Amino acid sequence: MYLQIQRRGFIVGALGAMLASTRLGTDAISAQSHLSVLQLQQSPDWQGVSQALGAVGQLMDGEVFRVGMPRSDLQVTVRDIPLKPSFALGSYAAFKQIGSTPAETIVMGDLVLLDTELNDVMSGLFTAGFSVSGVHNHLNELTPHVMYMHYMGMGEPVVLAEGLAQALSASATPRKDLPTGTPQPSATPSTDLPTAQIEEALGHQARVVTGGVVQISIPRAETIMEGDVELLPSMGVATVHNFQPLDGGQAAITGDFLMLAEEVNPVAQTLRENGIEVHALHNHHLMENPRYFYMHFFATGDALTLAQDLRAAVDKTNSASS
Repeated sequence: MYLQIQRRGFIVGALGAMLASTRLGTDAISAQSHLSVLQLQQSPDWQGVSQALGAVGQLMDGEVFRVGMPRSDLQVTVRDIPLKPSFALGSYAAFKQIGSTPAETIVMGDLVLLDTELNDVMSGLFTAGFSVSGVHNHLNELTPHVMYMHYMGMGEPVVLAEGLAQALSASATPRKDLPTGTPQPSATPSTDLPTAQIEEALGHQARVVTGGVVQISIPRAETIMEGDVELLPSMGVATVHNFQPLDGGQAAITGDFLMLAEEVNPVAQTLRENGIEVHALHNHHLMENPRYFYMHFFATGDALTLAQDLRAAVDKTNSASS
């Protein structure tokens, strides 16, 4: 699959040469060339992707179509703190067309899986032609225990979605039949957390999602590549901080820091100095350039204080300003 990505430029160039040669032929060949040009102008069938996965998707920055598949079927706790699906149980798939045709679409993401589901889902991914790029924990002291599987695939987006859906059928990941036509807008989520103050502390815009969870994505300042494909923040390649409301005006925080090797220990030391627990350190990709590490964390306390503590760690990285 990675070889396919690296050869994408050659494949697209070959398609262009083929189209150019047809314009020099007979009228029948010219008509065929015109048809090929129209095919190159096709847009991916994002509605078909949503239907295949049984979850509504959203077109995000960079023309990334992201489908969230939260594990709302699971009741997961960390030390008796119930986790909202949007806080730490968010399986997702991020699709992006990287060539001239929808058939050159890449998908990547991660899946939240019970221990008993993990290997059957992995086998399903391999059967569908996907690659697995990470299997690990994001949090500790979980009940029930869940793992996170990172994956990547390339091809026609609906076919990719169907293959992913078939792999996920080995798990209890919720899926549903979606109504056809334009989806109706859902109610705007609200939160008890001080969103504006969290934004000010971290220097980036937040969004409130289901369950009152406040999410902030902080991109890197440099460009991140895998082969000749740019990995974008909307594909999940960013520092992400999630705040979940708790009783008494408190919050739980989790997420991950996206770091170069030389940033790992300064970030970890800063988190620990501020009482934030480091729960995992690992890779999510196999061939990205430069090479990155992800550090996952957890803490509870006053939301604004936690945001300020996280900002101290963000400042140890080459993250983009707002």
